[in-house]
Amino acid sequence: FEELTRLAGVFASLGTEKIRLTGGEPLLRRELDVLVGLLRAALPTMELTLTTNGSRLLPLAAGLHAAGLTRLTVSLDALDEPTFRAMNDAEFPVHRVLAGIEAAIEAGFSPIKINCVIRRGVNEHAIEQLAEHFADPRHIVRYIEYMDVGNTNGWQMQDVVTAGEIAQRLESSGKLTALPPNYAGEVARRYRTAAGGEIGIIASVTQPFCQGCNRARLSADGRLFTCLFAATGTDLRTPLRAGASDAELAALICQVWEARTDRYSEIRTQAGGLREKVEMSAIGG
Repeated sequence: FEELTRLAGVFASLGTEKIRLTGGEPLLRRELDVLVGLLRAALPTMELTLTTNGSRLLPLAAGLHAAGLTRLTVSLDALDEPTFRAMNDAEFPVHRVLAGIEAAIEAGFSPIKINCVIRRGVNEHAIEQLAEHFADPRHIVRYIEYMDVGNTNGWQMQDVVTAGEIAQRLESSGKLTALPPNYAGEVARRYRTAAGGEIGIIASVTQPFCQGCNRARLSADGRLFTCLFAATGTDLRTPLRAGASDAELAALICQVWEARTDRYSEIRTQAGGLREKVEMSAIGG
């Protein structure tokens, strides 16, 4: 935790404005609220967020909010049990996730983002259902095009429900009004719904945003990745434990960042989605 907090401080000194705790599933990590507290104490003005599958949110939400977590995102691909389990291979029921979301709202998290990956032939019906269920201002629904993350999900382009299709289906339920981005590099195209809620659509397959990407990813074993689809990362843990100063760590991070050439999403059709990549469970979304 102390090493992660120190590296977070180095990134903050280079201009990082948001830190997201992700996974795998971050709520499986023991004493996660302690890490949140350390990060908040070291970086009192940092936007500190977390992405979770919601399986352990019910008992932990209040403690995380009290420790200083700012925002919360919950991955939820369907509301009905069979589709939820088909999309996630989950060993927990969907009602546990929904109860966790309610607990998080009661703890003070609002609005909560609901991330939904849409896969053709599996959960298209969830597009309208999620928009209706989470229509009030306490939630923001994010629809994400199905991507070839990692090496084992059997991705094919024909399984992608495009951002255009998602928007068209939602438009049929009521008018969508385009909203401006909250910040430079925001990946979601935001819309206000007819009911006054907000949805966003992330078109990383059909409308890639590699050139505007401003995200760095740090794995649990201390490797820096500059792309969700990268094959390798740069080891920061070894120099940190060998006594590197903050300035030396910052110089290494800058060297890696300034040499980025990542554009996998832009060349996906040529690559065929077959290139070896780091698993998403190692570096999050």
